[in-house]
Amino acid sequence: MSLTLYYHPLSSFCQKALIALYENETAFAPHMVDLMDETSRAAFLKIWPIGKFPVLRDEDAGETIAEATIIIEYLAQHYPGRTKLVPDAPDMSRRTRMADRFYDLYINTQVGKIVTNRLRPADQKDTAGVEQAHAQIQTALDMTDKDMAEKEWATGDAFTMADCAAAPALFYADKITPFAQTHKNAYAYLQRLMARPSYARALKEAEPYLEMMPK
Repeated sequence: MSLTLYYHPLSSFCQKALIALYENETAFAPHMVDLMDETSRAAFLKIWPIGKFPVLRDEDAGETIAEATIIIEYLAQHYPGRTKLVPDAPDMSRRTRMADRFYDLYINTQVGKIVTNRLRPADQKDTAGVEQAHAQIQTALDMTDKDMAEKEWATGDAFTMADCAAAPALFYADKITPFAQTHKNAYAYLQRLMARPSYARALKEAEPYLEMMPK
C-alpha cells in the first residue's frame, strides 16, 4: 500500500486528515504514534524530525507530506475521489482555503493552547494566554454562528476541506466551552459534521482516548 498515515486518533489535526481519507475511501495504512513511548516517538522522528502529526508518507511517489491542510491538498491532487475537497474554481478554492485557515487558527489552535495549559505545572500556567484563547474562540464562534445561519457546509452546499477543519475544531471547542445554547447555528453545524460518516468514523476511533483529554 502506497500511503501511510502517521497519526493519533485523539489529535484534532489528525482527525482532520482522517476525514479527508475516509470521505473518499482512500486506501491507506494507519500507523498510530504514541509520543509518550520512547520507541514509537524515535521511529516517528526518523520520518518527520519536527515530531508533530499528522504526516502522510507516499512510498510510490517518495513523498513525505506534513500538516493536515497540505495532506488534504495532496490527496485532492493525487488521490481524488467522489468528494472534491478543494474546488477547481479559483474564487471557491480561495474561500475554501480561507475557511480552512479560519477553523484551524482561530478555533482549533486556541483550543490546543487551553488544553496544553491544563497540563502545565501550577507555576507555569499562562493565565493571560488562556484568557486570550477563550476570547478568540468566542469571537470565532460568533462569526461561525452568523455564517452558518443559511448554509449547510462551510462554503455552501458542498462538503470541502473547510469542513474537514471545522469538524474537530468545533467538537473540541464544545468540550472546552459548550455552545449549544449560545451559538445554535454553529452547534447545528457541528451536529451535521458529527453525523457525516467520515467524521463519525474518526470520532468512533477517538472514543477510547477521549478520557485522556485533560479536564
